[in-house]
Amino acid sequence: MADYAHQCRSPTLRTVTPDAVAREYNHPAVGLNSPDLSDQMDDQYTDSSVSDCESSVSSDQSGAATSPFVGSGLMELQEGDRVHRLIKERFVSRLGALGGQVTVAGIHQNSYTGEAARARAQAFQIYSEAVQKKGGGDTPNVRYAWYATSKEGVLKILSYGFGYSGKPENNGLYGCGVYFAPDNHPLESVKSAPIDEDGLRHLLLCRIIMGKPELVSPGSEQSHPSSEQYDSGIDDLLSPRRYIVWSTHMNTHVLPVYVVSFRAPRCLRGPLRTPEESRKPTSPWMPFPILISELSKILRPSDLSLISKYYKDHKGGKISRHMLVQKVRQIAGDGLLTRVIKSFRTKQFGRESG
Repeated sequence: MADYAHQCRSPTLRTVTPDAVAREYNHPAVGLNSPDLSDQMDDQYTDSSVSDCESSVSSDQSGAATSPFVGSGLMELQEGDRVHRLIKERFVSRLGALGGQVTVAGIHQNSYTGEAARARAQAFQIYSEAVQKKGGGDTPNVRYAWYATSKEGVLKILSYGFGYSGKPENNGLYGCGVYFAPDNHPLESVKSAPIDEDGLRHLLLCRIIMGKPELVSPGSEQSHPSSEQYDSGIDDLLSPRRYIVWSTHMNTHVLPVYVVSFRAPRCLRGPLRTPEESRKPTSPWMPFPILISELSKILRPSDLSLISKYYKDHKGGKISRHMLVQKVRQIAGDGLLTRVIKSFRTKQFGRESG
């Protein structure tokens, strides 16, 4: 497993070495507590579906002459560059039907040339090591993720970090933090990316320290982890569409690495889903009565009795659903819950497709 936490002891950061980054991008660190079990960036994405998308999307050859980020500390990757090809193929192939309507105009790499930029990269390294030690020395669970912003937003984030306007750019649905889309689900970021005066949209591809994520329910008002054992948030245990980096961590747990500039239809309408999204349920939980029934086959009677008590408290309005979820996770553990829920979904959706 390639080490995601680069050493940043010299002014020349290893994160800007194309071959090293290509190896990292193709083999991300996967933590033992990682919830997105299908997020494996490996050779499965070099199949014909990638080739089909590649043939239908061409880079804007005029992009090099009209780069929107001249003098910004970003280095433009050339069309034939290995990292350019890898990022472009991954990006387009994960857009499903929309991939054929997207034109990648340019990909830039953060060169960390300024003192402040180098300091933020070093801080990211330090916090990666700290999260790894806190988790028992396993992995900081660093992942690539997309962030949609304007051209001006890209420049401000590179100069000042996230939260430059005093608050993170999100709708607050899952609390106060910066919301990212997992690398293999860029569609939501594509739809929310604003269009600049040249007709381009821009996405930041960042490395984020997930550590041990916790499930966050809609309507949450969190701005920091609920306890010391957690580091970040997700909206779904099995197939997250949002990674939440809390406002307390936004400038230590996020490192912008690339900027992907592209053109897409101005009106993104219709059921723009990838094939995987059309098959997967959106709810992060199975019905609690069924969950309790399945857990009764595995857990000790004392643990099951405690979970049943919390469920009754929730039904009686004594505790919130979010609190119930947290209690069940503490008792049963994420690993067991993930296996039980995955088994339930497999049976449920297998019957529906049969």
